[in-house]
Amino acid sequence: MNAVDVGIIGGTGIGEALQAELGGETIRMDTPFGTPSSNPIVANCNGVRVAFLSRHGDGHRYNPSNVPYRANIWAMKKLGAQTVLASGAVGSLRQDIEPGDVVVCDQIIDQTYRRESTFFDEGFVVHVEFANPFCAPVRSLLVEAAGNLSARVHAAGTYVCMEGPQFSTRAESQMHRQWGGDLIGMTCMPEAKLAREAEMCYAMVAFATDYDCWRPSDPNREHKELLEEISAILKKGSRHVLDMIREALPLVANRKQECACRHALRLAFWSRESSLPPASRNKVELFLGKYMGERNSA
Repeated sequence: MNAVDVGIIGGTGIGEALQAELGGETIRMDTPFGTPSSNPIVANCNGVRVAFLSRHGDGHRYNPSNVPYRANIWAMKKLGAQTVLASGAVGSLRQDIEPGDVVVCDQIIDQTYRRESTFFDEGFVVHVEFANPFCAPVRSLLVEAAGNLSARVHAAGTYVCMEGPQFSTRAESQMHRQWGGDLIGMTCMPEAKLAREAEMCYAMVAFATDYDCWRPSDPNREHKELLEEISAILKKGSRHVLDMIREALPLVANRKQECACRHALRLAFWSRESSLPPASRNKVELFLGKYMGERNSA
């Protein structure tokens, strides 16, 4: 099978929409880190060979804490993707990021604590640079691709990733605003960290479905009515993100600009190669293979 150019990880809403639209070939995969959320679908989209994976699985089976993030990123790497475009529904922490707006995130505050966040946890220590968690060149191309989008697009935003699956308390929501958060979601981490360890460019397109609970909802509106409104925004936002990713794909796949993401492991080893247990080697050789034998110590 020919390698794919770009991996797409779809979150709530976009996963079902893109899966229904793409068609393509379903690839059954297993990984050293377990089974991915769903079998990747390899197809051509706007002239680009892509692999699509539904983050929450078929029928939305995995809550954010239980998504097999390591298996998902390993599968994308194995299929040949050098870039991952991810989407996610979020709550807004800012008045000026309105429900229905799209945000190309540039920073993360990680508040998760139950998730495996590294591939290198068995006798081999790796510390990658993560000051800029999203690939800047890919972010720029996504913003460029949004030029004809009817939705309002924000070129930057800080994503607070909470553990969930429950939503925030009002006190937490106010705290996240004080920290400088712009969006609140549950799925960006450890996906972004793992993509960096896999030396893949990673970018997140988030769309706001509602305001987080820092802003109380209208007490005169029924809960059912509010949920129906959020559902409608989710559906519309998914379409905007799909259009944006589709326009960005040729730009991303054909870009010539090199970036540090593709060499994140080069100076990240803190262990001797010989210290890597043989039983663990097959788990990480996909990432470390090109460096094996180059150096004996960090």
